[in-house]
Amino acid sequence: MTETTHDKIIKQYNLTKNNTMALSCIASHAMILDDANTLKDDITHAINFAKQQGLAIFVLSGGSNVLLPSRLDCLVLLPRYQGIEVIAYDDDGVNIKVAGGENWHHFIQHCLHQGWYGLENLALIPGLVGACPVQNIGAYGVQVSDFIINVIAFDLTTGEQLEFDNTACQFEYRHSVFKDSPNRYLISHVVFKLHTSNDKVLTNYGDLAVISHKFAKAQHKDTPSPKNVFDAVVQIRSDKLPNPNILANCGSFFQNPIIAMSDFKTLQAQYPTLPSYPIDDGNIKIPAGWLIDQAGLKGKGIFPILTHEKQALVLTNHTPYTASQDDIKATQSLIIDTILQKFGIQLVREPVWITTDGQSSP
Repeated sequence: MTETTHDKIIKQYNLTKNNTMALSCIASHAMILDDANTLKDDITHAINFAKQQGLAIFVLSGGSNVLLPSRLDCLVLLPRYQGIEVIAYDDDGVNIKVAGGENWHHFIQHCLHQGWYGLENLALIPGLVGACPVQNIGAYGVQVSDFIINVIAFDLTTGEQLEFDNTACQFEYRHSVFKDSPNRYLISHVVFKLHTSNDKVLTNYGDLAVISHKFAKAQHKDTPSPKNVFDAVVQIRSDKLPNPNILANCGSFFQNPIIAMSDFKTLQAQYPTLPSYPIDDGNIKIPAGWLIDQAGLKGKGIFPILTHEKQALVLTNHTPYTASQDDIKATQSLIIDTILQKFGIQLVREPVWITTDGQSSP
């Protein structure tokens, strides 16, 4: 049973409903950060408490990209503080400072209502704003790093507040400096540069062009607006991806592999319908979901963890609140081994695997 100490530290905190994969997990200690005005003091207190108790600190954002153990023997920080602030307007658009505890999808909806555009391709990605730079989230031809000016974070080893510009974040495909140093930083705010032009959209990815133009045509427009793109992304993701509130999952489970052009041409000769997305002259990205589907694993796995029947890239949990990391590992290994044997490609897991002491593991 959850109990509270004399301060904001909560003992024996149940995190089973704080991760979208619905893995059973109890944290020995947790702290909810719900006020941006007291954030620095709260973090200082958390650091001192963790040191006194000999505990590691683990930051759990929206829980949409992590795989939790059955027990976490550490101090878990749960960012829930809110706030969206306009920093500057100019001819190129608007700069906004957003609290890390804001819900990501709701934030994009707010931007559209305000006439701030650019992030609509990333609609319906679960999680909080503070987590978006860590994984450098991306979808439909857009990465969040395209719009980040800087990231404000607390160093959880010193309590110092730091500011990282876009370059210092060391963004790469599904990667950043924050992912390299898990649990060292708590991201308090992200500053975005968004545009205010209603006719600047990116639709050249998959079905996005067709569906966004359908929405535009219904409004008697020749070209899609950012809202049309947003609606198209929501429809595509809703049709293909399970809602974690209905069927537990943590989104895309494997990164789309990037392979050498020479290897791609060899595969293409054997599989002419293999989809591809050029990265540069020497490398090309191919969809991991297509590989899993072609291997006959869509809707399959080792119960209770199965690939989704509509999107093979997503692993779903069919015994929520009782399934464990061991269940995940069984289906993960089946898929990785099968794809390696069939295509010669090593898939890489996207969600972060957390150990009992709050550390991330390969």
